[in-house]
Amino acid sequence: MFNASPDVSSIDLGNGQACHVFDNALRDPQQLIELAVARRAEFQASGHNAFPGPELRMPEDFSAALDGFFALHVRRALGGRRTLRAYSRLSLVTLTPAQLSPAQSICHRDRMQIEPGRCVAACVLYLFHDPALGGTGFYRPTRSEQETARLVHDSGQLDAAAMAAKYGLAGGYQTSSSAWFEKIACLPARFNRLIFYNGMQFHSGDITAPERLTEDPRSGRLTLNGFFTCRQAAT
Repeated sequence: MFNASPDVSSIDLGNGQACHVFDNALRDPQQLIELAVARRAEFQASGHNAFPGPELRMPEDFSAALDGFFALHVRRALGGRRTLRAYSRLSLVTLTPAQLSPAQSICHRDRMQIEPGRCVAACVLYLFHDPALGGTGFYRPTRSEQETARLVHDSGQLDAAAMAAKYGLAGGYQTSSSAWFEKIACLPARFNRLIFYNGMQFHSGDITAPERLTEDPRSGRLTLNGFFTCRQAAT
């Protein structure tokens, strides 16, 4: 499933974090695209996260294989010692900017908080050929942790008009710095590129050409997303 010799690099995010990049990650990425096509009717919007489109949970054996790759290549670099939980899903971005909720219009973390002694990591595998569909942007807050937490909370409670009035943030995919978040890096999309990063790092799909989005997995912004909860390595 996974390439034994991917092309490996790391991008320094300038805030003590790094994004780890594996190009040519899968031996046959087309298999995942065909799986998405065959099971497109089973994709569903999640009520547990703010992903802007439908998703399909992957089988446990696939997530276990992904976790094996993560453990072999990058878990230690992201501060993990042992994986406690891992899961993955195929995801397809389909919403127009006008359809986005306030929570979908700002960058996000993959977990709101973590227990002491644990850390979280995440990955994205790009399964589309058109780089204009967007890679992944990384951000850091420009306000205090308390102010940022209030903003994130309100983004899940307020409508777009109230969010704009209170915070000055318009709707649409976040692709640049704002008064609340500074964009610190952007990883371009590349077919069969797999990236890993700290799940508590603010990030967002860098979707600058939303008019190119489609509901067809063959040509849309199809990704594989993985999430890992780990026991934190001793420092």
